Amino acid sequence: MTEATCPHERSHIVDSRFFGDRYSTAVSRRIFCDACRAQRWLTVEAELALAEADLGLIPSDAARRIAQAAQAGHLDHDAVKAETDRSGHSLVGLLRVFQAACGTEAGQYIHYGATTQDIQDTAQVLEMRDVMDALEDMLRENAGYLLRIAEENAEVPALGRTHAQPALPMTFGLKVAGWLDEALRHLERMAQMRERVLVVQLFGGAGTMAAFGPAAPELLRRFGDRLGLRVPAIGWHVARDRVAEFVTSLAMIAGAFGRAADEIRVLSRPEFGEVSEAWAYGKVGSSTMPHKRNPERCEQVVVTARMAAAQAQLAMTALAGDHERDSRSLRLEWACVADVSHYTLAAAQIFGEIISGLEVHPDRLWANVSDMADRIASEALMFALAQRHGKQTAHEMVYRLTQTAQEKRVSVREFVREQGEAGLSLDAATLDDIFDPRRYLGASARLTRQVVDEARTVLGQTAMLR
Repeated sequence: MTEATCPHERSHIVDSRFFGDRYSTAVSRRIFCDACRAQRWLTVEAELALAEADLGLIPSDAARRIAQAAQAGHLDHDAVKAETDRSGHSLVGLLRVFQAACGTEAGQYIHYGATTQDIQDTAQVLEMRDVMDALEDMLRENAGYLLRIAEENAEVPALGRTHAQPALPMTFGLKVAGWLDEALRHLERMAQMRERVLVVQLFGGAGTMAAFGPAAPELLRRFGDRLGLRVPAIGWHVARDRVAEFVTSLAMIAGAFGRAADEIRVLSRPEFGEVSEAWAYGKVGSSTMPHKRNPERCEQVVVTARMAAAQAQLAMTALAGDHERDSRSLRLEWACVADVSHYTLAAAQIFGEIISGLEVHPDRLWANVSDMADRIASEALMFALAQRHGKQTAHEMVYRLTQTAQEKRVSVREFVREQGEAGLSLDAATLDDIFDPRRYLGASARLTRQVVDEARTVLGQTAMLR
């Protein structure tokens, strides 16, 4: 194939035959493909016609013909494209071809009383529901992996770091429990979001529903029931907070995956060596350095999380719409709803691959803790001294000891010993306990198991919330 003969059908990274699976998933591409989007619009038109026929607003025979003809695969897509280009309207091209497929009489009743955005918004909500269904499944699966890792490492000592520096001893399970706890909040957030976001739009040209007459409230209810969507109190043609909530929530979920993946990436560095991605022979880290085993999947999760975050700004911009209709918002959403969905589902899928095969190295975790044992004992030493000297005075004492020891490049414990145990009012046995990191893990194991127990409860319930 040459450039001249190529049909140029794949030009976005999510559709790339070679790289698309790193930025999207088979599910997200199915949801947002051109033909499937057109089919959703036709499905919404069909359900509207059937609901209107139930109430006598249009003839029942016409509604049946409309529903039968609402098959995107049976329409001439080239004709739809030509009519769309000619009309300059996002839906009229499809409606004209659809009208012809319905027949002369039934075609007069398609799109009866609705405005274009009623159809497109409702179809977009169906897309968002499909995304949420897929993402919830991935979240639950990933939470299950995290639950296992947290439980297995609930009592495995690890080096807690703050500001990229050694801080205090903890357990590796507690770190993972933090990721798990965040995933549980996102499951809760998604369940709450369904109540607000998954609603129909059917309010006519300026939100008055005038074309539907007295039947308007009942039509709205039946329309929602047919599509499995809730009924809002009022139209939302320019009130785009529902869509913004969807986009920003997905960006937050992708961000959670990105945070955990980036931590795994850092901890897999040879100087830490605490964890590593599962590796199989044939994976290549570098075209010039054969020894490399790069944390490629972790890096890609961070990439997709950052790209998802960028969509949140577009969704927030779409909140500012004029009067009773403003296509500037809608056109922004067509891009950012699809993109945030591609990137977030990709992040979820790749993150699942990482943690399902994550290798934790307890020996390296303990070695890193041991190397920093005297420094990370400073808080324990301070509170031991505080019992006699008061906390603030004890802080000053330990500050001088630890900072001087670091300046002299000697062990804090040895420096304390040189100063004389009696001067600190602590005996040798007490000092042994203070400088043993395993004695200062606090509630790490209990907190980890608390989150694990909560996760078991939540994961057993969320499947029933849809």
